[in-house]
Amino acid sequence: MTVALVDCNNFYASCERVFNPKLWGKPVVVLSNNDGCVVARSNEAKALGIKMGTPFFQVRDLAAKQQVQIFSSNYTLYGDMSRRVMDILSSFVPDTEIYSIDEAFLSLKRFKNIDPHHIRATVKQWTGIPVSIGLAPTKTLAKVANSIAKKSSSGVYCLPEEGKELEALLSKIEVEDIWGIGPQRALFLRSHGIQTAQELRLCNDHWARKHLSIMGLRTVLELRGIPCIPIELAPATKKSITSSLSFGQKVTAYKELEESVSFHVARAAEKARRYELAVEALVVFIQTSRFRQDKPYYGNSQTAILPYPTAYTPDLLRAALKALEGIYREGCEYAKAGVIFTGLVSAKCLQTNIYESDETFHGDQALIKAIDQINRKKGRNTLFFGSSGIDRAWKMRQERRSPRYTTQWSEILTVHI
Repeated sequence: MTVALVDCNNFYASCERVFNPKLWGKPVVVLSNNDGCVVARSNEAKALGIKMGTPFFQVRDLAAKQQVQIFSSNYTLYGDMSRRVMDILSSFVPDTEIYSIDEAFLSLKRFKNIDPHHIRATVKQWTGIPVSIGLAPTKTLAKVANSIAKKSSSGVYCLPEEGKELEALLSKIEVEDIWGIGPQRALFLRSHGIQTAQELRLCNDHWARKHLSIMGLRTVLELRGIPCIPIELAPATKKSITSSLSFGQKVTAYKELEESVSFHVARAAEKARRYELAVEALVVFIQTSRFRQDKPYYGNSQTAILPYPTAYTPDLLRAALKALEGIYREGCEYAKAGVIFTGLVSAKCLQTNIYESDETFHGDQALIKAIDQINRKKGRNTLFFGSSGIDRAWKMRQERRSPRYTTQWSEILTVHI
């Protein structure tokens, strides 16, 4: 086997359980931004019939009756726990592709004697997060193997490379459950009599290339055990950076919109610097709720082209707030605002402003670097720009958020002896 897929089990719920062992064995649900919909469930919550994406108000009574533990999303905690898991996986197999916050592909070509059971036990011991590991010749089949591993007592499953057992397994997998097959493509396949992964595996190559594109053909070949989708060891260069959140309450005042946009600019700028990128253009957008029947919908955006690429927050703030002035409409009840950075280029070789001295440029860079270092050490928003506000009445609702145990000194666990 040349590929292993490591997937954290019910990741958000598991993160909550690591620091609150009383939650093990109880139904746990994590909600989306502003505590709107269900975005994660423990196995116990799934058994109660709580579906992914269900609005929380629809399951509130069931949750109370069944004593379901409800949490607001704690992305700071989840992101840090993900980093810890991925660091452990990379220590075993450096050839690792971080596919999502809770999944990673491991290339085993150079590591034939790796014990997946030992990897799984180490991740559990060092982080408290349970993982499942599926092994197969290709990434697509590794996804299949992982789905089986999740249901096994060992948490590890090695897919047979060929034979009747493999055919029987693939015959049980519906086409919409195949990695890379979306809903529309699944409907198309079913209309042509292809219902399962095994039937797709046996389809004609020419037909697949004609009707499913080259990516669809690669999926077919991967189901046959022929590697066509490489493991990406280097993360792809970002094409854009987005920061946005729905408001915890409706916003009408321009000052609050200004605070929100400033907050998102600062957050996105910090991310750009972390990836050593500079921004050539940015988009500011605002919108009211699409679901209100009593008021008309209003949404608008404006693009600002910067005079030169930069990741210096004050320059980005000036451009964003000027763009906001052009799209703000008085009297609207805004539900969301955000920014998108585009035209990202490497910050290592920048053409600076011809009117700006080297001393000023390097001083600005030293200042923003110091701010980033303090925030990384003391916690996000230890230092922040005044235009992003202090009280932030508009901020996202997180009434059920657990502490940020691993990144905030004031929220670290206290042990009483």
